[in-house]
Amino acid sequence: MKNQTEHASPTCFHCGLDVPASVDLPVVFEGETHSTCCVGCQAVAESIIAAGLGSYYHRRTADAERAALPPPDVLEQLKLYDLPDVQAEFVETRSEHEREAVLMLGGVTCAACVWLIEQQLLRLDGVLRAEVNYSTLRARVAWDNSRVALSDILLCVRRTGYEAAPYDANKLEVQAQAERRQALTRLWVAGLAMMQVMMYIIPVYLYGGEIEPWFLWILHWANMILTLPVMFYSAVPFFKGAWRDMKNRRLGMDTPVALAISAAFGASFVALVLGYERGIYFDSVSMFVFLLLGGRYLEQMARRKAGDAAERLVKLVPAFCHRLPAYPDTAQMEEAVVARLQSGEVVLVKAGEVVPVDGEVLSGESEVNEAILTGESLPVAKYAGSAVTAGTLNIGSPLVVRVSETGSGTRLGHIVRLLDRALAEKPRMVELADRHASSFVLGLLLLSAVVFGVWLYLADFETAWWITVSLLVVTCPCALSLATPAALAASTGRLAGEGVLIGRGHSLETLAKVDTVVLDKTGTLTEGRLAVENILLADGVSREQAVAVAQALERQSEHPVAQALMALPAAGVSGSLQPRQTLNRVGHGMAAVFDGDGQEEWRIGRFSYVAEIAGRLPESLHTEHAGTAVYLGHRRGFAAVFLLQDQIKNGVADMVAALHAQGLRLHLLSGDREAAVQSVARRLGLDALRAEAAPEDKLAYVQDLQAQGRCVLMVGDGINDAPVLAQADVSLAVAEGADVAREGADVLLINSDMRILPQLTAAARRTRRIIRENLWWATAYNLIAVPLAAFGYVTPFVAALGMSLSSLLVSANALRLLRK
Repeated sequence: MKNQTEHASPTCFHCGLDVPASVDLPVVFEGETHSTCCVGCQAVAESIIAAGLGSYYHRRTADAERAALPPPDVLEQLKLYDLPDVQAEFVETRSEHEREAVLMLGGVTCAACVWLIEQQLLRLDGVLRAEVNYSTLRARVAWDNSRVALSDILLCVRRTGYEAAPYDANKLEVQAQAERRQALTRLWVAGLAMMQVMMYIIPVYLYGGEIEPWFLWILHWANMILTLPVMFYSAVPFFKGAWRDMKNRRLGMDTPVALAISAAFGASFVALVLGYERGIYFDSVSMFVFLLLGGRYLEQMARRKAGDAAERLVKLVPAFCHRLPAYPDTAQMEEAVVARLQSGEVVLVKAGEVVPVDGEVLSGESEVNEAILTGESLPVAKYAGSAVTAGTLNIGSPLVVRVSETGSGTRLGHIVRLLDRALAEKPRMVELADRHASSFVLGLLLLSAVVFGVWLYLADFETAWWITVSLLVVTCPCALSLATPAALAASTGRLAGEGVLIGRGHSLETLAKVDTVVLDKTGTLTEGRLAVENILLADGVSREQAVAVAQALERQSEHPVAQALMALPAAGVSGSLQPRQTLNRVGHGMAAVFDGDGQEEWRIGRFSYVAEIAGRLPESLHTEHAGTAVYLGHRRGFAAVFLLQDQIKNGVADMVAALHAQGLRLHLLSGDREAAVQSVARRLGLDALRAEAAPEDKLAYVQDLQAQGRCVLMVGDGINDAPVLAQADVSLAVAEGADVAREGADVLLINSDMRILPQLTAAARRTRRIIRENLWWATAYNLIAVPLAAFGYVTPFVAALGMSLSSLLVSANALRLLRK
């Protein structure tokens, strides 16, 4: 029996990587023992062999890519993706039968491809949801595992004419680089051919009447030969796209392009063979293909740049980590696959490493950079008991972390799902454009047929042919299809980089129309944490004495009021005060007798509780404070009143001023008591308020505003805000809020800086303006270009130039949204 481990440099039987000397993970195949590099490869290989699919290892190449499953070439190989051990790495189980996975796509060239893939998947029995992200070329698919298998889904995409495989960030990057190289090569070939063809055709344009026929014939044949690489290599994506559309019985953007290229080349070749002096436009063919490829390449770069935020988030979490299996008994460490970690396990995060999981620090002190998730530029201190988030960077010293969530269950996983949903879910304008794309192309082809017939009647075949070709080229709907998606992708990507996740496709569109903002109080505008705002003192009582007694009384309490009092700068005598006979009357306050103080009882708490021994409140301590008042006293009278207030978050005042400057009306809607709500509204200068509101009252309040014709943005964070967040025209939740509020909101604010809200509304308005500019330009271009082409005023060369410049202008205008 042959054992691979005997070789000097053993490689993994499954993935082809080198096997570390310390690893012994064998797998038996056809009577021979082979080494694997990790438990993941061992489990997958054993599953493949046990399922009777071992023939895969005979057909694959020896130089397998890292952890790469076979490409979807045959049904037998696709069946590998149905194995539970294989699916464990990338499939999320939603319920008993519902599964969800992210797939990476290949062959997508335009927004129409996205629509086609979605429609084909949704027609497949058992597919519950299918959302394709045009910016990142990822598809999120949910299916009923009892009715359809993942291999059937992958096969459906393949039969449609595209490629699909389980998402892998590294593999997708390799695929994207390969596609970019191929696109550049096609562009380079078309550009080189175009330059050579133009070099030969310029003498014909300038001195055609003076060139001898035999030499003119040589020039035209040279142009034809130089155009062949353009036709049979550079233009292949357009022909593939048109053929794919025909197989799926629909018309896409590649259809008129392929027809125009074929018609121009075919007519030029016929004219050349038959010896015609006119009608040879090989230069227009090469120019058209070059400009179209150039525009498509730049559009793909713009799309990739817009989707960078999502890609950066996906790539944050490492594949491997350091597990401490026997912690705290020993510090023995082993390498483990992050995807296979379980809740409760313990990992070590070394300095300079990315935190792989959500969890709690068990030991160690360090600083963690959370900028990519929260936008906070300063590192955050972490110590025992602190929570850490997957994807953040440990920059100080090692941390021992207990795992609470991994993979899609982490905060980062939630954010990625939101971002995917935002970029995949289409606004109403885009859905309308997708629905009528085929009708637009069909109308264009019918118009071309009519124009050809009219010119054939008025002139001759050659004239009619070239005018029709020009019409097909000049009206290619690239600019119109890019107008909205390009702008939304750019704006969504930029906002994600600033800590704002757009969760639904309509959000930016609706945010631009908002005229009323309804704000929750606690946790949204305020910290939800009391702090001492002022201290009123009775005659003969010093501040130091009052603080010392109050802290001595509250030292063992966990009540929010006690925490606020303990946060005050400690007085010098506080440590010497030792209370005894401590009494806690729940809901009223604390009482105690202090040694060395005449055995006198002190009380702190509600007015009525302290008044039982202190008697009448002196005039100097009377207050109309809207917040919380805590009284301190003894049998000789009241000593002090501590005035506490829920603290308004940093930046909220600036946010309110900026939103008012944008012309928005601000309402405060809270379940808190009237005095506290009025205090916050007065301090911030809000336009209206409603206090002591139950969840159903909040819902009715927003419904009433909508009945008045208001477009409402609701901002909240609590469980009681979930119904009203769903009712509002558009909703925003803060990341620290309840899960149900975050899940139901259209927009998620990752950090707690509320100053981003006016930037969000401004960005939405700017996005709407850019979309309108793009649509106006694309529409105006077509309204001008179509009549000119139909009446014969546009040559194929000018048509190619105009169409490409139109698409480039729309993409460039959308990229303005990436600027801060």
